[in-house]
Amino acid sequence: MSQTAMSVETNRPRLNSLQRANRAEIASLGQGAAGLQLDHPTFALESHPAPALRIVQSAEDRPDRGKAARLLVIVDATSSPENPSDCFRGSGHRVRIAGLGGDGLERIRADSPDVVILDVGGQMRPGLAFLEQIRRIDATVPVVFVTSTNQSDLIIEAMRQGAYDCLLKPLDLPALWTVVGEALDVTRHTCARTTEGDTHAAADSVDSMVGCCRSMREVFKSIGRIADQNIPVLISGETGTGKELVARAIQQHSRRASEPFLALNCAAIPEQLLESELFGHEKGAFTGADRRRVGKFEQCHGGTLFLDEIGDMPVSLQAKILRLMQDQAFDRIGGNETIRTDVRLIAATHRDLKTWSAEGKFRPDLYYRLGVFTIHLPPLRERGEDLALLVRHFVHQFSAALNRDVREVAPETLERLRAYDWPGNVRELQSVLKQALLRASGTVLLPAFLPELPGPRSAEASSLPRKETWDVGSLISERLEKECRDLYSEAHRELDRVLLPRVIQHAQGSQHQAARLLGIARQTLRVKMRDLG
Repeated sequence: MSQTAMSVETNRPRLNSLQRANRAEIASLGQGAAGLQLDHPTFALESHPAPALRIVQSAEDRPDRGKAARLLVIVDATSSPENPSDCFRGSGHRVRIAGLGGDGLERIRADSPDVVILDVGGQMRPGLAFLEQIRRIDATVPVVFVTSTNQSDLIIEAMRQGAYDCLLKPLDLPALWTVVGEALDVTRHTCARTTEGDTHAAADSVDSMVGCCRSMREVFKSIGRIADQNIPVLISGETGTGKELVARAIQQHSRRASEPFLALNCAAIPEQLLESELFGHEKGAFTGADRRRVGKFEQCHGGTLFLDEIGDMPVSLQAKILRLMQDQAFDRIGGNETIRTDVRLIAATHRDLKTWSAEGKFRPDLYYRLGVFTIHLPPLRERGEDLALLVRHFVHQFSAALNRDVREVAPETLERLRAYDWPGNVRELQSVLKQALLRASGTVLLPAFLPELPGPRSAEASSLPRKETWDVGSLISERLEKECRDLYSEAHRELDRVLLPRVIQHAQGSQHQAARLLGIARQTLRVKMRDLG
């Protein structure tokens, strides 16, 4: 028998499986009730007692449209009674249940499922090991993790190892329906599946990435997806949101984990020294260069370089960064030797680089090169109950470091912390909690130990300013009569007093939306607001 014929015979079960999958019609259920019209023409939703949601084919498509999808639900023995398989009763899909172990692996080999739902409860590490075994059998079957743990490093590692998605308990059934529907669509469009036997071992835990809100889970998933890809990453977000932690997490979960990780704040180093810090210099290159200096790109060969606040990098230096990203080569200052390096670049900024590049403050070609993959970190005020998680995490962490025995946080303390807007984000929260712990006595963190924090704004303070309207003509006439020497600046200040509160009120307090409406960077908006008091 020829090699080609042997290959076809060997893969015939897989080809048959793919043919069945390609005939299956996929739909994602959203929330709804009887009579809801879905976008997909093949299915309509019928009312059915929860949780037995049901999908049926419409009459015109009922003739043989292919077999139902094959779903395999693998449940850890220690998982909570909430079973994802309950969501698919009466769906028309063929659902099988197996245990986390040899039984589950045997089912994957025998059934060639279209989607695997892996319910590991709180046993995330055994689940990761099991995912590795699934990958050895079938490298492309979508695996949806269901877990009750919100540890960021484990979610990141699951996504890095190829999990399709990771959902937290208690389960959001419409979200599960949507994810499974999308995963089935991926299966349907898969032309071939391959088997691979090489996956990377789980990385060590990363430090202090805490959060379970939806936006932070998306951050963890993004880290897992991009960690092993050797491309630059741009991390955006307000000051103090933890951009360096994200960069370190990417490096820790990448193939460069054992190589150097160096961080440099572009805004903290004078312009004339920044180029030398990055690229190094030769002896005698400039006054005071009494010896050769090896720059960060050379020190970091094989590893990861994190450039924080890259938006503040001088435009003249951005061209050299662009060349390095394109060629992985550079020259030291005052040198004529081209140095080759292998560095993964991760950059971060609190600025709107897209707007800055349009205004000529940042090179557009460098922005496009950096922005191939962007991770946005939400501000603390938009993270909901993550604040309580962070407070308890930092209190536990700092208590030991400061030799305190604080074990609990009073509910009144949490309420006071929730009432604050946290313009400095997580970094400010850490500072406040350290101050509170230094003042604390006993085992409970009371409101009295907190430093002074501005309370929630009153209705008067958040309303429109005292000037409802702005008569520019009268202002100009009045100031000209007094021979004002600063009319331009004063006119702009008066405009800001009326304009900024109106725009912020329209944006419902969102500085990001207000800055977008004004066409300025958020940092510029914050500076203007601070100047106006």
